[in-house]
Amino acid sequence: MKNRLKDLKTVKSLLIATNNKGKLLEIKKLLPDKINFYSPEDFKLAEPVESGKTFEENAIIKAKYCSKRSKLISLSDDSGLEIIALKGRPGIYSARWAGKSKNFNTAIKKVFFELKKKKKLNKINKARFYCSLAIAWPDGKCKTFSGTVNGKISLTSKGKKGFGYDPIFIANGYKKTFGEISPDLKDKISHRYKAFSKIKKFFKYGK
Repeated sequence: MKNRLKDLKTVKSLLIATNNKGKLLEIKKLLPDKINFYSPEDFKLAEPVESGKTFEENAIIKAKYCSKRSKLISLSDDSGLEIIALKGRPGIYSARWAGKSKNFNTAIKKVFFELKKKKKLNKINKARFYCSLAIAWPDGKCKTFSGTVNGKISLTSKGKKGFGYDPIFIANGYKKTFGEISPDLKDKISHRYKAFSKIKKFFKYGK
């Protein structure tokens, strides 16, 4: 598999297997700009059913699905918010808490509702963002890499930067939510960056 990963040093085209514009932008910023990027929309691909029980399994499902149909190397991301007081929820259901319309204001309200219901909404609500990146080749081969960032849940939603649950997540060592800090700072400390840092050596950098 390591030899296969070396293929990434000369990859010219890559399909990023997500329709989430926020994720798409963050992933593209992590990759060399000489690569031609594609999304599932470019191939009119429907979203596959994410039937996995872990972030890794769902990332693999998406990457393999897109790679097989596009005939391109595909990079997918499956990530979410895990809250200790809610026994790891929403976890792999993070996007589904936002409903069919993908309205994360709804998802954030649900987080607060669940924490209040359990009388756990306080200043020390421990949580973490988890990310699994999967790279798949058209022949079905696949490799995953993971990253996490620990923190806590804000008592209120703050900031309009980022996407998803960013307005209620405060990383350890910081006072502002991911929704308040600059995108450049988030890119240096996020769960997505930590996962990508494990594979960036396989990409050929340079303008």
